[in-house]
Amino acid sequence: MSTPQETTLQQAPGVDEQERGRESSGVLDRFLNGVEWLGNKLPEPFALFLGLFLITGVLSTVMAWRDVTVQVPGAEEITEVRGLFTGEGMVWLTTTMAENYIGFPPLLTVLPILLGVGVAERSGMLSALIRKLFGTARKWVLPYAVGLVGVTASVMADASWVVVPPLAAMVFKAAGRHPVAGLLGGFAAVGAGYSTALVPTSLDALFAGITNAVMTTLPEMGATEVNVLSNYFFNVAGAVVLGLIAGVIIDRVLEPRLWRQDVPTEQIVEDRAAEAARGDRDEHGNDLPVELSPAENRGLAGSLISVLVVTLVILAAALPAGSPWRNEDGGFLPSSPLLSSIVFIVFVYFLVAGLVYGAAVGTVRGVGDMVTMMGESLKDMVGFLVLAFILGQFVALFSWTGIGTWTAVQGASFLESIGLTGFPAILAFIVLASLLNLLIISGSGMWTLLGAVFVPMFALLGYEPAFIQAAFRVGDSATQVMTPLNPFMILIIGMLRRYEPQAGLGTVMSRMMPFVIPFWVAWVLLLALWFYADLPLGPGAGIMIGG
Repeated sequence: MSTPQETTLQQAPGVDEQERGRESSGVLDRFLNGVEWLGNKLPEPFALFLGLFLITGVLSTVMAWRDVTVQVPGAEEITEVRGLFTGEGMVWLTTTMAENYIGFPPLLTVLPILLGVGVAERSGMLSALIRKLFGTARKWVLPYAVGLVGVTASVMADASWVVVPPLAAMVFKAAGRHPVAGLLGGFAAVGAGYSTALVPTSLDALFAGITNAVMTTLPEMGATEVNVLSNYFFNVAGAVVLGLIAGVIIDRVLEPRLWRQDVPTEQIVEDRAAEAARGDRDEHGNDLPVELSPAENRGLAGSLISVLVVTLVILAAALPAGSPWRNEDGGFLPSSPLLSSIVFIVFVYFLVAGLVYGAAVGTVRGVGDMVTMMGESLKDMVGFLVLAFILGQFVALFSWTGIGTWTAVQGASFLESIGLTGFPAILAFIVLASLLNLLIISGSGMWTLLGAVFVPMFALLGYEPAFIQAAFRVGDSATQVMTPLNPFMILIIGMLRRYEPQAGLGTVMSRMMPFVIPFWVAWVLLLALWFYADLPLGPGAGIMIGG
């Protein structure tokens, strides 16, 4: 017969995790501690972005007074850099402030999904599902599962940043591992894998459309037209490699360091009642047993059936030839109403599954309970909602002034001027993309800028556009989990502060750094393998034109 200790979710690490966590990692640990200390010396995120907003405003004004202009290769019109502290800039700021805030892209993704996740979490459904699937799972598998799921989650687009990290934290906690390792490991895997996946995504179609558009300037080159599958073989290899590397780093670097730092494994809440209301504790605030009760099993079965029903409804609505969820060409890629409905679909899945489960176990007795759960989920994000105000202003200003475009074009011009050839030229391009990725988070926006310059330039050197697109994916991947300009960095800080109230930018940056360099190096080595072995990137897509 099992003892109460054996049937309760563990709050402490296993013996292996404790021993490995207490071992000193020497130079690496001291270096990461230094990064964390230095990063946390930065101002609070709101003050930091307010400062960046003002600096951008001053810089843009000086550039506007000096009549600085930029022309994207292939564009007919010359773009003037516009200044914030001018009459035009002041009008822009005063008339678009609310629009800049409400239109901040992560808000459009985060808030609806959080409403659905809030019901699924506080009804107890997510906790029951995690306990069912992973409560008795082999612990060593979990980091690799999180890594592979994270790199493939880009099929959900921006929703992956919101969904994967907290679920990974719950999985780790259910198995007795450190939940913050799951949280941050899931975030790193999503960021690293955002440009790749085991299955084709809408981003593949978007990149292909941009690549083909810029190649119209050189129709006589005879390059192969890029399609959704042009990078598929390379993407699959990248997803597997990055997923496994993420698992190793979570298991061998991130989690042991969290134990050494004595990072709490429990979320900090104001009272036991609020703790119990999260759905992962009983009414007394104690850990729930691994074994589910008959009512919980019935609730999960009902949730599964409801998810299958929702899936059938979506398929029935989208698959018919005349479906309004198809695009004008009758398909779904590169864009369509169905793909634009991803946030709605994720919201409905979580909401319906949570409501069905809650009705079965008695945690949801009416609309009032649902509304309360939704409201509680938004309370956890109040800090993010405040930060989103200044983030929205900064991102909008950076785009409106034209400084982002000017920076990308200047970087491209410099790289073109140094005259490298062969794989060193490709490597220099990747470095440029990685650096610009610290400033320009939108992958499609940056590829539009860089692709207009480098796809034709490398095509003249004999490289297929699909290969240059693959090289861009490498540069557009690892560094985005390090930059404070990534809006989802602020979101993950908010989630982390549930465990560590004093966590700051430096905390997250120091814990992401062990992922960034291995991810980047692995991507580059993988691309080098494809280059020197002349492997196909996808069906009918090679390295060299005519090769």
